[in-house]
Amino acid sequence: MSALHLSKEALATWETNAEIWNSGVGEHGNKYWKQLQMPSLERLLGPSLSKPGCSALELATGNGLCARWLADNGAASIIATDGTFGMLEQVKKYPNADRGGKISFRKLDVTDANDFEPLVEKAAEIGGFDIVLMNMAIMDVATLDPLADALPKLLKKDGVFIATTLHPVFFTSTYSRQIEVTFDPLTGEQQIIRSKNIKEYLHVKPFKGVFIVGQETAQYYFHRPLHELLTIFFKRNLILDALEEPSFTEEDAIPGRVEATSNFPQLPAIMSVRFRKAV
Repeated sequence: MSALHLSKEALATWETNAEIWNSGVGEHGNKYWKQLQMPSLERLLGPSLSKPGCSALELATGNGLCARWLADNGAASIIATDGTFGMLEQVKKYPNADRGGKISFRKLDVTDANDFEPLVEKAAEIGGFDIVLMNMAIMDVATLDPLADALPKLLKKDGVFIATTLHPVFFTSTYSRQIEVTFDPLTGEQQIIRSKNIKEYLHVKPFKGVFIVGQETAQYYFHRPLHELLTIFFKRNLILDALEEPSFTEEDAIPGRVEATSNFPQLPAIMSVRFRKAV
């Protein structure tokens, strides 16, 4: 299947799943947002958000969660985009969605180079964006080349591109979860040992999965090993200057659900990266 066909099919599934996705994330975000994504974005974006007149471009905004967060935390203007009209409709469900005019919303398919042209023109007018953000969507995109090609033209000289994604090693690889139950020979107390068996990492074909158990239509996931993911941006003369691997803690464990992601605190659930233009 061609990358173009995969891109169209992937977008079609998100068009279908927009409402159920929004029901799982909501106006203020789910536990992944509150405990992993937002704290990491605060660390990586703090210096940029504190700039006077900070301008931001968000890709794959979904229900506008990140755009609202950017506006509430220092960004003066945000252009928030998504590849589906279904997701952009979810934005309208929340009060003051545009934060008093700080945020404008538009459709943009990050796999289509033509869609970036108006934003490249906008960047040229304003001297570039201080921030380009793509939160938890890289693994949903069939090709990153149009985005990577556009970034040097979109960013200010000292601008940053921030992306978060499911961790390539522990979540988009082919893996199985291992639950081992043992007993301490001295105390007799039960011990549960959790691990993951990584079966395929370097070459994993696009596969389908679900965001919420029970959703009608599965969406595509696109795995990229670390060297492949980072090299896409290195080739465009972008420099990686920060990388985080946020994970849940022991306090986040869910009793009775030994298989839950939050019960694997030693294995990071997501990865956050920050790129800058080479000087």
